Amino acid sequence: MPARAILIAGPTASGKSALALSLARRLRGVIVNADSMQVYRDLRIITARPTPEEERAVPHLLFGHVDAGVNYSVGRWLDDFAATLGELDANGLTPIVVGGTGMYFKAALLGLSDIPPVPPEVREAVRAHAQGKSAQALHAELSKRDPDTAARLRETDPQRLLRALEVLEATGRPLASFQGPRNAPLLDASRCAAFFLAPERKMLYARIDARFERMTQAGALEEVAALKARGLDPALPAMRAHGVPHLIAYLDGRMTLEDAILRGQLDTRRYAKRQFTFARHQLPQFRWLSGENAEAEIDAALNDPARPTSETASA
Repeated sequence: MPARAILIAGPTASGKSALALSLARRLRGVIVNADSMQVYRDLRIITARPTPEEERAVPHLLFGHVDAGVNYSVGRWLDDFAATLGELDANGLTPIVVGGTGMYFKAALLGLSDIPPVPPEVREAVRAHAQGKSAQALHAELSKRDPDTAARLRETDPQRLLRALEVLEATGRPLASFQGPRNAPLLDASRCAAFFLAPERKMLYARIDARFERMTQAGALEEVAALKARGLDPALPAMRAHGVPHLIAYLDGRMTLEDAILRGQLDTRRYAKRQFTFARHQLPQFRWLSGENAEAEIDAALNDPARPTSETASA
């Protein structure tokens, strides 16, 4: 485990990336991605990935290193993250782990349930069977075969529903039955400075709306058109990035651009709300920051060994 790691989580558009960049410049740090959509090289603009200029300013790792046709998972991220931590520790560099995917942080701090890998042929068979079915239909099927796991999953989350069906088909056991023993964690919370950036909601939602409009003007539509042209499985994570399905609907003539933007903004705001909820219940090691003077608060926590660097979220 690294001697010290700085963890910066938070909802989308909260200013995490800018904060991490400023810290990395001052602390000889390396920014490591913990966002499940920013791993895809096809989606720089629509996922608000750091710009090429920002990536040249300080080292950025695990950004844009995965093809959109890959079903990337938290388990694969942990493998990549473990290798990255080893390299940084060997070179005496501080990992500044930043992103909005709470499950990545939870898995790094607590470990991941030991679920057997799903053989490729099983995954392909399950996805072929699910082709053309709605998420609600997949949930209904899972409810019949594995009601315990189905009760834990949303009817609007096809990726996790497919995962549950794949595990059931491959192992004969419900996914919920594996939610017990975990692999050893990669990070020790007592050796990490963990923060959750939590701006005031009204201001955050205004940022989300404004940013989505900027992204559509800055090339997101062309980016999504290129992704659409690949003809990938719509159930893949990259195809479900916030805004992507609605912009594809616009490109197909099924929605106006104005409606696509409004739907993309709404989905992103709803996602931000879920990020707050996840952090409140699943990331108790993180100290919540309002966003104002966040860097000064982090500096104080890092420079005062007697001051705790993680607290239970109280917001």
